[in-house]
Amino acid sequence: MAAAAALMLAGPALAQDTPGAAEAAAEAATVNTGDTAWMLTSTALVLMMTVPGLALFYAGMVRKKNVLATMMQSFSITAIATIVWMVIGYSLAFGEGGAYVGDLSKLLLRGVAENWDKPFTLGSGDAAVAFTVPETVFLMFQMTFAIITPALITGAFADRMKFSAMVLFTILWLVVVYSPIAHWVWHPNGWLFALGALDFAGGTVVHINAGVAGLVAAVVLGKRVGYGHDNMSPFSLALAVIGASLLWVGWFGFNAGSAGAAGARAGMAMLVTQVAAAAAALAWVFVEWAVKGKPSVLGAISGAVAGLVAITPASGFVLPVPALIIGVVAGLTGFWGATALKHWCGYDDSLDAFGVHGLCGIVGALLTGVFAYGPLSATTALPEGTSGSTAQLIIQFEAVAATFIYTAIATWILLKIVDVIVGLRVTEEEEREGLDVSLHGERLG
Repeated sequence: MAAAAALMLAGPALAQDTPGAAEAAAEAATVNTGDTAWMLTSTALVLMMTVPGLALFYAGMVRKKNVLATMMQSFSITAIATIVWMVIGYSLAFGEGGAYVGDLSKLLLRGVAENWDKPFTLGSGDAAVAFTVPETVFLMFQMTFAIITPALITGAFADRMKFSAMVLFTILWLVVVYSPIAHWVWHPNGWLFALGALDFAGGTVVHINAGVAGLVAAVVLGKRVGYGHDNMSPFSLALAVIGASLLWVGWFGFNAGSAGAAGARAGMAMLVTQVAAAAAALAWVFVEWAVKGKPSVLGAISGAVAGLVAITPASGFVLPVPALIIGVVAGLTGFWGATALKHWCGYDDSLDAFGVHGLCGIVGALLTGVFAYGPLSATTALPEGTSGSTAQLIIQFEAVAATFIYTAIATWILLKIVDVIVGLRVTEEEEREGLDVSLHGERLG
């Protein structure tokens, strides 16, 4: 695939903003300081989504006896994923490799220091994609995606997994599941990239991936002790609101940063992100109001996150009105997934990792194939860009199905391996006492 075509189809930081940007970047002797400044800012915003954003969001929704343990999961994963990404994850995701996984050419970030002050090119030959930022910035931006994805999974098994199991599972999952799927979708050699799947900022790689893994984990670990009859009300919705608010702000780095440049496409991605989040929050609140008689704070923040999830794959491909539609559909879907689906199916997805991230990620990925607006992804080689169509919807479905199946099978196998090595679940006594004390020897107060 030509570089221009690659730019049209890519995810985080692979989609340049103007026709000919790849060619211009390849010819440039120095980095573009404006683009680099925006990518550095976006990287910090995405990191903020995990710590403190997700840590507060999840901690506010568990019981008091598990607040510190829940925060510890997000904080520890931030450190774990950073080292895994440096050592091998980045190489498996963005090394040359083949259609399914990268090679080990960037093991321990080998070669990155050689051209630390120059723009870099991802891939080689006709499929190469040229950038206006140094590789250090690109790999750091991508690292923050690798951090938040396994952190999202923890919401599905909150209150009951051993800390040792979580650590080992996170390491294995990043290597076996996250990095290969990132390669499929975002590297020019990846098979879904070549197929033409559109995922601007992580609908498949982050949200469907994490949501499905969370669903499998919830089923394998089983329900929480007392689920269905004990009081499991959130400890502090105030903490959850602060966390959700940080997620909302950080998501601008997630989506607008995925343009890879400080330009018009980043501006459109930011706009549609805001519209979709607002629409989904209102949709969730109003349907909950109609069904349950009162609009809840938990519903409002859950709805906003549902909209942010759904617009993620579409953010660089759609206009504001389609974003509004995507947001409304996501709000309704998330409400259904969090209230009806898991009760019908009988699984205990503690904080609705699958109900919000999995389902709304699927919604966003499919609707990208319906609403994609060609000029947003236009390049010199492909001046019409990629527009929504039946053919594109089929491609999006194939990407969703492939991610779902691979993640489900691989996650199940990894959980079984971890169970054999260290055991997955705390004892019933430890769970009743609370993970703060039983795992970490500390109390909130």
